[in-house]
Order: sequence, then C-alpha cells, then structure tokens
Amino acid sequence: MREELRTMYASLGISEAVQSFGEEILKTLKERFEAIDEVTEYNQMKVIKAMQEHRVSDIHFAATSGYGYNDMGRDTLEEVYASVFHAEAALVRPQITCGTHALAIALHGNLRPGDEMISISGKPYDTLEEVIGIRPSMGSLAEYGVTYKQVDLLADGSFDFEGIRAAISDKTKLVEIQRSKGYQTRPTLSVSKIGEAIAFVKSIRPDIICMVDNCYGEFVETIEPTDVGADMAVGSLIKNPGGGLAPIGGYIVGTKACVDQAAYRTTCPGLGQEVGANLGIIQSFYQGFFLAPSVVGNALKGAVFAANIYEKLGFKVIPNGSESRHDIIQAVEFGKPEGVIAFCKGIQSAAPVDSHVTPEPWAMPGYDSDVIMAAGAFVQGSSIELSADGPIKPPYAVYFQGGLTWEHAKLGILMSLQKLVEAGMVRL
Repeated sequence: MREELRTMYASLGISEAVQSFGEEILKTLKERFEAIDEVTEYNQMKVIKAMQEHRVSDIHFAATSGYGYNDMGRDTLEEVYASVFHAEAALVRPQITCGTHALAIALHGNLRPGDEMISISGKPYDTLEEVIGIRPSMGSLAEYGVTYKQVDLLADGSFDFEGIRAAISDKTKLVEIQRSKGYQTRPTLSVSKIGEAIAFVKSIRPDIICMVDNCYGEFVETIEPTDVGADMAVGSLIKNPGGGLAPIGGYIVGTKACVDQAAYRTTCPGLGQEVGANLGIIQSFYQGFFLAPSVVGNALKGAVFAANIYEKLGFKVIPNGSESRHDIIQAVEFGKPEGVIAFCKGIQSAAPVDSHVTPEPWAMPGYDSDVIMAAGAFVQGSSIELSADGPIKPPYAVYFQGGLTWEHAKLGILMSLQKLVEAGMVRL
C-alpha cells in the first residue's frame, strides 16, 4: 500500500524528495497528534452532551422563512451554543455574514456615543480597523462618537498590565481581546492568558465589558474565553464552529445582557432575537457544529506538520514546531513576496475546487496592502477549509490554516513545499 500511496502522490505532482522529507517529519509527531486527538475527543463529547441535553430532533432542521417567529431550530441551536460555551445566551444566525460582521454587531450593540473601547492585545485584525474607525470608514464607531485606545502586547507577546491600568478611564466601556494573531507575527493568546487579562480588567472596573475575538480558536483547547470570564466571545461559522458545512453565519455567546444588545443591532430595537428565519440551512449549522471538534483537530495536525516542515528548512515559524497551540493558524516568514506567492500557489493547486486557478495578490477590500489568498473551498472564503493567505508587505509572512481532513491538509503542505522547491527557494 505504501508504494501505491507514493504513486498517487506522484500523480498529483509531489516529487519523491518532497514525499520523503514529509514522512521523516511525520515520524516525530506521533505524541503531538495523540495529544490533539485527546482534546478533540473531549470537545466532541462536550458538543454531543449539549445536543442531548437540549433534545435536538429532526424537527429542529425544518426550514423557516419570512419573519422566522417561533423558529424552534434556531432557538434550540442557540441554546446548544450557550451550553457548549458555558454562557448565559447565544446569537447564532445566517444573517451574520462573516466574523468581522459578528464583531461589528457586538461592538455597535454594546457601545454608545461617548463610550471608549480599548484593544489590549495590540492592533486588531485589518478588517476591524474600519469598523472601529482607526482607518476612516462610513458608519464606523468613530463616526458615532466612540473613542478608541490601544495597548500593545509586550515584546514577549504577554499582556502589558501596567499599560492596561493606565489606559482604563471613566469612559472605558469595553475591552477587546483578539485571541488569534491576525496578520501579525505575535503569539496567539491562550485561554488561560486571556482569563488572567480579564480578571485584571475586572479588578479595576467590574462593569467593563470584556469581549474576545475568538476567530480560529474554537475547540483548539478544552475551554473557551467564556469559561474564564469573557462577557462575549465572537466568531464566524465559516471558520472552526461551522465544521466546513455551514455556508454562512456568525455567532456571539456571552452574558444575556450583551447578547441581547447585539441582537437588537442584528435586527432592530424591539425585535432582537425574535426574528430571523433560518432559510433552510439550519441542519448544516447543527451538523457542522457536531463535526467541528474533529475538523479542528485535523486542521491542528496540519498546522503542526507545517510548522515542523518549515522550521526544519530554516524558516521562522509562529508558533514554532514544539509550542502549544491556541488557534489553527500557522505563520511562516519568507522575507520576500515570492515565498508567500509560491506557498499560496501550492495550497491552491492541492484544492478539490479551483485547483486549476492561480492565486495572485490584489487590493482586497478592508486591507491596507495587496493580499494574496489561496482557497479552493466548497464555501467561498471558508478558512476552516484548507487555505493560505498573507499581505504582500514585510515581513512577507504567509498564514496557513484549515483542512477538513488531515489527509487534505497534508497534501496541501507537501504541495506548498513542492512549489517552493520548483521555484528554487528551497533545496532538500
């Protein structure tokens, strides 16, 4: 069978040298993969338990339209999410178009003119800059009189507690923490570290809302930010919790007060969560959430494999090959744009969809530089599916994530290496 497998990889364009290099790396990862499997198993049981407790039935998969009043499937799904995240309430809707939209709803719903928000994890993700008004944009929080401060992380990636203390004022209403690194090369924040920061903020002012951008982090650990005091955790269903099946959507989990405010912003004052039909895609939300722990485990194995491949070749990788994982993203610094582009071409050519397409950098809306994105996905933009992207600017890092199956993630990583070898940027 091993020879047949080698022949199959060769038919997909993976050379013998690249295959052999990958196999040598894999031999060192048995214990890491076993640890990932344990977390996956725990989280899988957590989701099943919540679905059983809320008596999920096929009646909950029925389509609704129009206003969506009394949508049992929608309401029960939100109860399941609240249970899994150990939160008071949840908002899980197809009307939320993406992670940035979910974050915007949470912020706009809970902030008022004259309030101040502080990001205590440094610069937020690029697309959130226009939501806040860091980069001027129509409808930003800045236009509504919400002010913004930023406390950068320390050089070692830890929270600057004294800086946070100095930044908090009487006007501070909300503190935002971004769990994942975004287009930065800082460490991803663990749930325990996030909990320490939340406890510190609450010790200064217990009434400050602590919101966590949880994108790319769900089910990577056995606990979530709402387990350690977050008033809101926010994310996208075409990332981790959608399990590759959700075709659209986002979620907000947390205190009932915060979720209610976000719901009134999602629809309108007076209606909130009472309206919003599921439009016939509710079953994919349930099934995707059920599959999510396993899918996230597969993506994590791919990230660990990629880190060890490229670290062995001498590239800077974040996290490194042995560090603990707190999201599914793997960054690799190439130092020049050609490396980012070749890597992305490899990921694209390994895709089941649009493998024949060549990704190119372009001025993507919401970003301050050209960005290249590789994603031959069943759901457009789904970054729980195998994908890679990066801004074409120093330090010329590529950000790899996803993989619905470990086998596909492995192929993508080998193909990215193949393209770099062919471009003369790597010698094995």
